[in-house]
Amino acid sequence: MSPPLAGRQTSLILHHRSSSTHSQVTPTTELLVRSFLDMGFTDTQAELLNDTVFKAKGSAAAAAAAQQTLSALTALLVLGLNPSSVLKALEKCPELYHVKVSEFNQRISNLRKLGLVEGSLQRVVAHYPQILTIPVKRVKVVVLFIREKCLFTVQQVTDILRDHPAVLQEDLDQLEYKFQYVYFRMGVKQAEIVRHKLFRYTLEEVRQRHCFLERRGLYQTPDKKGQTFIENPKLSQTYLAHIALATAEEYDIFGKMMEREWQEEDEEWRERDRGADGADEGYDDEDDGEQGDEMEADKSSYYKRKKRS
Repeated sequence: MSPPLAGRQTSLILHHRSSSTHSQVTPTTELLVRSFLDMGFTDTQAELLNDTVFKAKGSAAAAAAAQQTLSALTALLVLGLNPSSVLKALEKCPELYHVKVSEFNQRISNLRKLGLVEGSLQRVVAHYPQILTIPVKRVKVVVLFIREKCLFTVQQVTDILRDHPAVLQEDLDQLEYKFQYVYFRMGVKQAEIVRHKLFRYTLEEVRQRHCFLERRGLYQTPDKKGQTFIENPKLSQTYLAHIALATAEEYDIFGKMMEREWQEEDEEWRERDRGADGADEGYDDEDDGEQGDEMEADKSSYYKRKKRS
């Protein structure tokens, strides 16, 4: 947002500080409501924010809550969100009230460096405000992991963060396995993964859909040359009606069957692990057939993920 607005919001905070000091560090309802109204909030919104501040017990606690609320509101407004979007972001993620201004600035700056430009950045924050509670160090770790372990390009990482920012809070072992499953088992490459936003779906959702199609003879894992004997459906097609050619009831029954099957598979791997010298020595290379070492890594990662759950 433009510097004049940033200066205007800063002056509101300074005004609040001086007024609070004058009234023995006890923020008044009138002062806070006026500050919220000056920021662009409606009467109803200002009263709602005021109620949030005065949930704190004691004058010192209320003063601290008031200052933190004003700081959080200022940071989000300066970012470019309108008052209604700011309130929705705070409702989704109350933890934003406790983020320091310096942390807001560092995290926003880092997201811009990762390619979230004006417009995209505001939409991401409005949709997933939790992204501003994630430390810069964690963001860098996940981004490096996606690039090095999953081999996505810089632009593809930006697209993933824009379309599914919650990826920053996923367990890295589970994230790696989900990628391995889609890449090795389904034969879907990085560009297609990003284009069809597969990271939005859980591993269970992806695997159930894939297995349903595969068992109906409608999907085939590509060979090493990327070829199949049938034409696999496009990921952008409507699933049940146009791809699986099934009813919702059939798919629901299949899901319950798969859940039992996965539980039995989990027990089988646990039995193998108990009979081996170590957790990673209980896999039989012959079980994987033509999938080779790539699928062995896939199975190993899946087993570790299940063992942690």
